[in-house]
Amino acid sequence: MKIARTFAELPQPAGSVGLVPTMGAFHAGHLALFEAARAENDTVVASLFVNPAQFGEGEDLDRYPRDEERDARLAEEAGVDVLFAPSADEMYPEGFATWVDVGELGEKLEGEFRPGHFRGVATVCLKLFNIVRPDRAYFGQKDAQQAAVVKQLVRDLNLDLEIRVVPTVRDDDGLALSSRNEYLSREERETALALPKALWTGRDAFLTGSDPVKEASHLLHNLDVDYFDVADLNGQKVLAAAVRIGKTRLIDNVILEGEPK
Repeated sequence: MKIARTFAELPQPAGSVGLVPTMGAFHAGHLALFEAARAENDTVVASLFVNPAQFGEGEDLDRYPRDEERDARLAEEAGVDVLFAPSADEMYPEGFATWVDVGELGEKLEGEFRPGHFRGVATVCLKLFNIVRPDRAYFGQKDAQQAAVVKQLVRDLNLDLEIRVVPTVRDDDGLALSSRNEYLSREERETALALPKALWTGRDAFLTGSDPVKEASHLLHNLDVDYFDVADLNGQKVLAAAVRIGKTRLIDNVILEGEPK
């Protein structure tokens, strides 16, 4: 596996290219993305970049988990051909001033509680798409709004690539895998299990014609809830939630109508 740190170091692969954009701290959810990309492409490129543009003031940019040596080993074992690990200066050189505004889709749910977050996501994804020139890019369903934003970006700007969304990977206890899970103490993790339980309860309520928010929101009473709501994300209806447990913020969702594409 080649590790590239600058645009100039990226190889020009022959055949189809699959890109997996990441911020590192790899877990089984990332490995599922690598596996999906490996199955459909001649070359797999994973980016490893903790994007400062998608973190707001007071968020966890400085303490976000970082272990490039471990991530590189896992990526190579998963069949990644190129790991692109640029610096912030490489991605946002002095004088950088052009940003992608994704409009209304980026202002609800996560966008309401993290203003400017999706501007940073859309901008870095567009840069990666232009740099790597993939045929396909892979995102996880756990970040459903992010996937919807990227699909809108590709559609609106006529980008020549496909967006693949891979189902959420969960631990045996039901908690969606996230790099931020490692912040949780044992007691906080037990408390966090109310999140998937509420989502599944809400999904069951929806399937029987009941209001999923009304039927399930009480299960989150021990958590600090940013939102727990039904949203239409580019034609896919999801029950989405963001909660805070101590200093840790977790997001998750379940699909109510429509499937990952």
